[in-house]
Amino acid sequence: MSFKRLDAEDLVVSADSITATLWSTNVPIQTEFFTSSVQASGTSGNFYINIYQTSSTDPSATTQFNIAYGNKYGSGSLDYTTGVYGKSPTSTIYGQFQNLILGDENTDFNFNGITKTDFYTITFDRQRFKEKLFPGSLNLKLTSGSTTIQLTDNSEDVTSITFTEAGRVFQIVSGSNGSAIASATSATDSIAAGMTISGSYGLFLPDIGTIILNASALDLPTNRGGLALGTVRGSNTNNNNNTRLYSVISQSAYFKINSEETITSDFVFIRARNAEFNYSENPSFISGSQGTVIYDSFINNPQTFVTTIGLYNDTNELLAVAKLSKPLKKDFTKEALIRVKLDF
Repeated sequence: MSFKRLDAEDLVVSADSITATLWSTNVPIQTEFFTSSVQASGTSGNFYINIYQTSSTDPSATTQFNIAYGNKYGSGSLDYTTGVYGKSPTSTIYGQFQNLILGDENTDFNFNGITKTDFYTITFDRQRFKEKLFPGSLNLKLTSGSTTIQLTDNSEDVTSITFTEAGRVFQIVSGSNGSAIASATSATDSIAAGMTISGSYGLFLPDIGTIILNASALDLPTNRGGLALGTVRGSNTNNNNNTRLYSVISQSAYFKINSEETITSDFVFIRARNAEFNYSENPSFISGSQGTVIYDSFINNPQTFVTTIGLYNDTNELLAVAKLSKPLKKDFTKEALIRVKLDF
């Protein structure tokens, strides 16, 4: 076994981005969506509903994402107690995402310059994506009656990325594959003067696997870019708004999005020059306490066969082992360059 100290130029660090479909079905587009009546009617159903790729009674059913509705004032759900007005599951959802994304309980959500106090959320199950969502891969169709809108993030249109407490954030617009249709960036760009502006369709937060949808934009009439979703904001009433978003997702039968993972690799280049690694310390190579070469032919024309590369630290501790696919013949007439790749 022979040793050689690596030089700085022998070490190279590389990072590669790998994308994959997010759904457990391993197909790019999810077309079927199911809920669980048990989960929806339970305590957690007051806060969110889980969406599955098949019937919840199917043993293969796994959560793909969940849908929730948040309202700053607690509207749309029953108060926790009769003596505390406006404190309800919807206010908890709003505050949770407000702290997670904005990091400030006094700041409201801004949809392309328009501030709103309620929203829908689509949060992907953590095991569905590896590291983060892949910007530009979002293609979500929402259908209500005969009207369908297709939403995507605007990652391909922006020249600078905006960051929040939860990482990168992009506006959700009408379009596909990360680009808006024409120059439209909101649901109401072309409405007549004097009508209520609702802002963009929402926010895409790839680093936490979350989509925030602007309830006001979805509530707009169909001739103004909305779906007439009809979000109900009743005080101290259970309005089941979660099911409204689920309905338009289920009717569309089209949800495409990918996950993304950055794989960091260390490349180690092992250089065996012509005068190196031609002799072996294997007992079959030498004899006696003085290390006499057994065969005379190995003195002037030695040959070795490299099979394994070991990487050691300065205290001679073995850190990694690389096996060659087949033995590599080495003598004074040959040089070798072996590349070892370490992924983590």
